[in-house]
Amino acid sequence: MSGGLPRLMLLTDRSQLRLGRGLARTVEECVAAGLRRVVVREHDLERGAWTGLVDRLLEVPGLEVLTSRRAHPGAHGLHLAAHQRATTRRHGRSCHDRASLDRAAREGARWATLSPYAPSDSKPGHGPCVDQALFASAPLPTYALGGLTPATARAALEAGAHGVAVMGTVMRAADPAGETARLLEALGPEGSR
Repeated sequence: MSGGLPRLMLLTDRSQLRLGRGLARTVEECVAAGLRRVVVREHDLERGAWTGLVDRLLEVPGLEVLTSRRAHPGAHGLHLAAHQRATTRRHGRSCHDRASLDRAAREGARWATLSPYAPSDSKPGHGPCVDQALFASAPLPTYALGGLTPATARAALEAGAHGVAVMGTVMRAADPAGETARLLEALGPEGSR
């Protein structure tokens, strides 16, 4: 396993949750099912509410909390958009092609997401899908992102991805914890590939 990075990473999007379901509670349920890493997106939240959410998730035992696009002093790292400048050594980057993967590695990113892996209900029309050969040749641990489900997660590992990053498949699920457990089962033991 690359640097202790888990195989599954959840990106949040509270707008996709079923009516009445809270984001923090949903993430806590996913952690109980085995999730170890989350990226807090919620780009539309005002700063105070966003900080409060991150603070709450930082209290969840066993959870590595990363933030997307904006830094939080207590977070374990920052997931940068493709266009953002690196400002910390504890970062990963959103990538969409070989050039952006190489850039991420040069600037010291610890991981990258490469998307879209497959057509995604979260971002309809976003594409085209990346060349899956890029996962095997990536210069840093790379998560497949976009359109992944328990049925396709293992194939991403077999293509060379370090792991999978998911959003909609968990956020839209009737049972997010159950979907997390199915993803983890599909990915197999953390140390194997």
